[in-house]
Amino acid sequence: MARALRPVGLDFAGTAPVRLAFETRVTAAPQAVYRALAEDVAGWSQWFGAVSLARPTHGGAGREVVLRGGVRFQETVMAAEPERRYAYRVDTTNVPGVRALLEEWRLTAAAGGTQVRWTFAADGPAPFRLALAAARPGLGLSFRTAVRTLDARLAGQRA
Repeated sequence: MARALRPVGLDFAGTAPVRLAFETRVTAAPQAVYRALAEDVAGWSQWFGAVSLARPTHGGAGREVVLRGGVRFQETVMAAEPERRYAYRVDTTNVPGVRALLEEWRLTAAAGGTQVRWTFAADGPAPFRLALAAARPGLGLSFRTAVRTLDARLAGQRA
């Protein structure tokens, strides 16, 4: 059953009780990575293994995301800054325990590609926070695998 979460602003990425941040470098240019994140929302299921469905809603101002296993999110896009940042807040989800959730992708041009930083910012009761902290290694692996897959996909488009 979907539950409404507390609306949060972009500052939540730096103030949330739980902030998990992961970084990696890719060979794709920032504009290509940004397009994949923000403009080809439906393509997420092709490179992010946990995502079974992603689609823009509200004319691109929102997203619907379904993860493998049935987790669902209705989101509001909070920042869409080409080649720099893409962030969204979860408005409703069927995940128990979470009170607020924001994800931010930051892109920085780097020699030979892009530095990609993903911040997963959340709030919930103590058991939820502990579970999320314990899930950090798995989320990090999921992020690195997804971004490597995205980079390979973008390389194929360049070829």
